Amino acid sequence: MSSTSPQWHSTVTRYQWLVLLVASLGWVFDAFEGQIYNLTRADMLPDLLHVKADDPLVKVWGERFLGIFLLGGTFGGLLFSSLADKWGRNPVMALTILFYSLFSGVTAFASEIWQVGALRFLVAMGVGGEWAVGAALVAEVFPKEARERAGGIFHATSVAGLWLAAAAGLYVGAQWRTAYLLGVVPALLVLWVRMSIKEPETWKEARATKAKRMGSFSELLGTPRWRSRAIFGALLAMVGLATFWGVVVAGQDIAADFLKKTGDTDWASKSKIAFGFIQTAGAGAGMLAFGPLSARWGCKKTFVVLHLAALVMTPAICWLPSYAGSYTLLLVLLPVFGFCAQGIHAGYAAFFPALFPTHLRATGSGFCFNTGRLLAAPVLIWLSAWMKSTLDLRVAITSLGGFFLLGLIFLACLPETHGEDLPE
Repeated sequence: MSSTSPQWHSTVTRYQWLVLLVASLGWVFDAFEGQIYNLTRADMLPDLLHVKADDPLVKVWGERFLGIFLLGGTFGGLLFSSLADKWGRNPVMALTILFYSLFSGVTAFASEIWQVGALRFLVAMGVGGEWAVGAALVAEVFPKEARERAGGIFHATSVAGLWLAAAAGLYVGAQWRTAYLLGVVPALLVLWVRMSIKEPETWKEARATKAKRMGSFSELLGTPRWRSRAIFGALLAMVGLATFWGVVVAGQDIAADFLKKTGDTDWASKSKIAFGFIQTAGAGAGMLAFGPLSARWGCKKTFVVLHLAALVMTPAICWLPSYAGSYTLLLVLLPVFGFCAQGIHAGYAAFFPALFPTHLRATGSGFCFNTGRLLAAPVLIWLSAWMKSTLDLRVAITSLGGFFLLGLIFLACLPETHGEDLPE
């Protein structure tokens, strides 16, 4: 059957749909834990820093904590992805969900700014690890003709997590501690994971023949074929993660800045809605579209188109509404921006697992995605923090959007995986 056939799902079994559902729920709550900080930091940081909301320290610490989150995601992603190849997908997925759920709940009791930093690092460890396990599991369980679409769906479900976080942010208002208590809820998913997910046959076979090499970073980085894919995959992820935290989530800041300049006293809740629901709806459509587009064009071409479109849309949302004096125009452009700039993220779940063999699949995927976090961290801790605290917000975000160009260079160094069997 052609990968572009509308009947791509005809070979998918009930169990395969179950795997996609369980992995996706883990990723939904994963996204919730990551995003709840972005939506509560305007209340949490002034509270813990004992300063006013417009104090420059709030922006500086806000960007620093995003960097800390990326560092924690890198460490946890590398650790748990390797363990997923060594121990199996089921136990490590359960462990990562427990990690991000419990430490998110503890954040509700933080009384000092350093405590939030430490807890965000630990939450990020679970977040970074869960993605790699889920992406590898979906790629291994689904048939070749459905793999790209399933991977795209898996990553696109993060939008539900963003919506849940947005709803929680609006519900709790300035009571930020309550939002983090809600983060404990995903721990209930662990029992279902343990009961319903079986280890893929390909993983069992690999473990039987390559036990000493399972999850080996020395083999991943010591073998030229895998090393090249790991390095350029990590650089590609760096572009996506740096632009996500530095540019994409700034949609809320752009809306808030516009509303403040017009004297709108309800700017806080309106900007949360603009980003958390309107822009995120476009992002969800973009991530859902990545699978069908890559099934038709291939992953690499789809990445190229979306990177170029995001490069154009970044200055568009920064400047056009201001020049037109139209908040309505901003609300029209935000979902288009989200479609392009965040749509590329669904490609990582479809692309990275297909670059590596079974005994290195979670390790390689985790290395790409989470080393990308590490490489993106300096962009947020220093460059983004400095630019947003000293330059006009529109100038800073437009400049950071230039990172989308780098993605095209890194893509040229990676193979096309469309229509290919998974490496063994």
